[in-house]
Amino acid sequence: MQASNQPYYWTTPTQQHMDQNLYLGDVSQGSHFSDQTPELANNSSSSVSFSSDGSPISLQDSYSFQPDPYHSPDYTYTSHVSTAGFEANVDDLQLRLSEIQTILDTDQDFAESFDVSSWAETGLDNIHPVNNQYRIMKQIIAKGDLKEGLFACAKAVAENDTVTAEWLISMLRPLVSVSGEPVQRLGAYMLEGLVARMSSSGSFIYKALKCKEPTGGELFSYMLLLYEACPYFKFGYLSANGAIAEAIKNEDKVHIIDFQIAQGGQWVTLIQALAARPGGPPKLRITGIDDARNSFARGGGLNIVGQRLSKLAELCKVPFEFHAVAVSGSDIELHHFKVQPGEALVVNCAFVLHHVPDESVNPQNHRDRLLRLIKSLSPKVVTLVEQEANVNTAKFFHRFQEVFSCYLAMFESIDAALERDHKERINIEQHCLAGEIVNILACEGVEREERHELLGKWRSRFTMAGFTPYPLSSYVNGTIKTLLEKYCDKYRLVERDGALFLGWMNRDLVSSCAWN
Repeated sequence: MQASNQPYYWTTPTQQHMDQNLYLGDVSQGSHFSDQTPELANNSSSSVSFSSDGSPISLQDSYSFQPDPYHSPDYTYTSHVSTAGFEANVDDLQLRLSEIQTILDTDQDFAESFDVSSWAETGLDNIHPVNNQYRIMKQIIAKGDLKEGLFACAKAVAENDTVTAEWLISMLRPLVSVSGEPVQRLGAYMLEGLVARMSSSGSFIYKALKCKEPTGGELFSYMLLLYEACPYFKFGYLSANGAIAEAIKNEDKVHIIDFQIAQGGQWVTLIQALAARPGGPPKLRITGIDDARNSFARGGGLNIVGQRLSKLAELCKVPFEFHAVAVSGSDIELHHFKVQPGEALVVNCAFVLHHVPDESVNPQNHRDRLLRLIKSLSPKVVTLVEQEANVNTAKFFHRFQEVFSCYLAMFESIDAALERDHKERINIEQHCLAGEIVNILACEGVEREERHELLGKWRSRFTMAGFTPYPLSSYVNGTIKTLLEKYCDKYRLVERDGALFLGWMNRDLVSSCAWN
């Protein structure tokens, strides 16, 4: 692209708007607010407002922004629950956990996979430790077909075949390792999810146990490494910001409602871009919605986000106002938005709507209710970024298969970016991904917070709420393609039916689209 053909919001803000003491951005919201990455902090040269690395102008950070617990769960899992029974007692549970920590301590490589066609002839339904199927399964697992072993175990769990499931778990434990191949590492957390589900302890573990909760600074460093290693978040926030910038390019008063403001870092590049707009920036107001769970990672309430963004807006000479709404998405009502006449309204829903329960969980169906509420505000544009996975209402066994496919791609992508012996890789996967996996597999009802849907389902929901697709700018597509050039060539970008899909090899992982 020629610079002369680019609209203002893809150009570099003038240096007079910048301050060497501002933050770099936010790990969980598209940029990094940290001084923990020397190669970034020491780079004082400016970059494009929506640069292909997903970060704003390279400025040293005097503010430490923490990651978003939605993408880095508070609870991590380094132990296992016995399937012999479960009592909701922390001391008893911790004793059980200490007795069977095999998974995370095992570091045994498993053998090459092999043909398991013999399963088809005999079936899995009759596997039992006292018959011939037991011996067949023992031989299969001994040869190391971890994927099929996990699927067989999940099938037994789904069918309440406790004897088979317990035996398979004991046979699979030596095959998984948090320091092994991607499938071994994923298998460790999936096996843990199965154990928790069998003992009906999933929600208890997810909410009550903190086997080794990292400090805010540690959690931030893990998210920073994941953010830099894989382009998933950058892709989502960059595409959303591009659609927003296109929609408000001629507006004088702009109101952005962010349904998961977290650290607010997504808006750093937008504020900088608005500062460079011909004719001057618009008056910008941001309503930041977030529930109390993010306060741990943020180090305090939403006022911290407002202060930091206000500081940036002042330095960029952008008229700015911040409105904090500390409630969950399910509790949002019309009066929270404080919409004012004459302002162009933008609604940002990035990696958040899958946490809002639908009709399968709550008769009020907050997921669709929220979309109808947003539509009633007549926004200029609504951005949607979500993980591309079908785990919301899917039956358990299908959900297990979907988790395996989706997260194996993520673990493989991490492997392509970080050396196997990287000292923080285990922490990245354990603290940023394992909690999601366990929650999807072990929890049900209101306790299951991770409820991803495919874009086709989101499209139906938005259409029923009265929305129409808003095409993404070609500048966004081009910039994201440039972004991906810096990563492994196994990543792929596909534009389909008005949406963008970021995938790893043949698996779609994140989708991004816009509506009005």
